[in-house]
Formats: sequence, structure tokens, C-alpha cells
Amino acid sequence: MSENKINPQSAITTLPYLDWNATSSATLDAISELESGKVLYFPHLAFNLTDAEKALLTPELVDPKRKNISYQPEQQKLTGVALEAKREAVHKLMARHYQACQHLIDSVLPEYRHAVQMPTNSLRLHPISAWTASTSWRKDDRRLHVDAFPSRPNYGNRILRIFTNINPHGESRQWRVGEPFPQLAQRFLPRLKRYSPFASWLLDKVGITKTRRSHYDHLMLQMHDAMKADKDYQESGPQQAVEFPPGSSWICFSDQTPHAAMAGQYMLEQTFILPVSAMKTPQHAPLNVLQELLNKPLI
Repeated sequence: MSENKINPQSAITTLPYLDWNATSSATLDAISELESGKVLYFPHLAFNLTDAEKALLTPELVDPKRKNISYQPEQQKLTGVALEAKREAVHKLMARHYQACQHLIDSVLPEYRHAVQMPTNSLRLHPISAWTASTSWRKDDRRLHVDAFPSRPNYGNRILRIFTNINPHGESRQWRVGEPFPQLAQRFLPRLKRYSPFASWLLDKVGITKTRRSHYDHLMLQMHDAMKADKDYQESGPQQAVEFPPGSSWICFSDQTPHAAMAGQYMLEQTFILPVSAMKTPQHAPLNVLQELLNKPLI
């Protein structure tokens, strides 16, 4: 582990919320903290499960061909459930977490209320050690990285994620959190491969990507890979170990905040896409940071 630790206060902001739809008396500007790249941490914000829902917490529930169970609420689409008899119960659980996350957005990030798009909920039942043991280094999320979608270009839109540790056995979710995005970009930009509009067109044409990769999407995917491939950076780059115990939740822009999931099992994760135009401080968006550093448009 790195000795080049960052200050926890510069990476994590703790909020005192107890309920998903309650209004806190805190005067902190949570949106500004989040948009600066910090993780919003809710140590007492539990998502309580019924006894029947706790019985769903077994890796055998996940289709062996998939990493997680996924739920798209707008399409009412549930994928990755191996046991058909449990499908309805899983659907209800994930829909309930999605609704709780909507309430949390209303409470903590109200300016985003009408702007968040394309919600996807994930139920992660495998221990991190299991799903990283047989995967490639690019997919090894124990390595510090920022999120980028290989097949789904997002043209600068933000990736907002809400995580909840639902482990029934007292096991924390262990993370590492890295340096601010501007420093990260300055560190890795010089080593990224040049963008090719032709390659972008070809990837789209043969169906590897759903739409053409923009210059921005190319850079973010390159940065994701360059970070994970750099052993020295993983071991000695600026970072801080963080533990999220059962009964806690946390939020971050995963395309901006370098993070690595080191250990843990059983988690619910809600993903939203947010347009840069909906941000309070759009200058902090990776798109605008990269455009400023390169002095040219990237989408």
C-alpha cells in the first residue's frame, strides 16, 4: 500500500443522514463537495432488508454468465437472476432501493432531481476476491481507476453512483480513493494514445460500440486502462484507504473520483447519468478539465 496518502478530509465528506427521504439540518453544500470530486459518506444511512430479502443474499442467485444482477427501472428490465423462483422478490428489492435513491437525490442533491437519467440498479452478491480472481487486469476493480464505458460512449455526461453496504455478517466494503481529477489528468494525459476518428467510426460500424466514441470517451477509456496498467501508480500513487461498514451508504462521481474496491461482499449500487449542464460547478466535470488542459473541444 502507498505511503503517499492523501488527507481523508480532502477525499471524504461525512453527512449525518439517517433516513433516505429525510431533510438534514446540515448546512454543508453537498453538491459542491460532490462535484469537487469528494465521496459523500453516510455512515448511518442503512437500507434495511426484511428476513425474506436477507435470504436472497447468496452468490448462487447470480447467473454464472454475469457479474451482477442488473435492474433498469424505466424499462422494468431485470437481468442476471439465475433462480426464476426468486425473480419477483429480487425485482421488488431492487425497485425499492431505486426508489430510496430517488428520495436521497431529492434530499441531498435536489438540483439534480429532474436531470438524472438512465437509472440502472445493481445487486452485487459475489465477494470482490471471487470476481477479480478470474478476470483481466482491465476489469480488475481492485486497481485504482476512473469509470469509463468501453461500449457505451457518454460524450461527457457524468456517472453518478450511490452505493449501499448490505452485508449481513459485519464485513466492511474496503476502498481506496485517489487524487483529484485535475492532477490525475495532468499525470496521465501525456502517455495516452492519439484519438483516431476512423477507428471510432470502425468500432461503431462493426458493433463494438453502440455509437461512435468521441475524443473525450477515447481519453477516458485510455486513462482507465493506463491507471490500471501502472503498477507503480497503484502501489505508490496518492491514495487513501477507506472502509464503509454495513449499514452505510456513499455517493461519488465515479468518472471523476479515482477508486478501487479492495474487499467486501453484498452491495446495492444505483447508477444515474447526469448531463454536465445540470452541474452547479461544470468546470469540475472531467470533460471541461480535459478540454481546458488540451485547449480544444473533445465532443
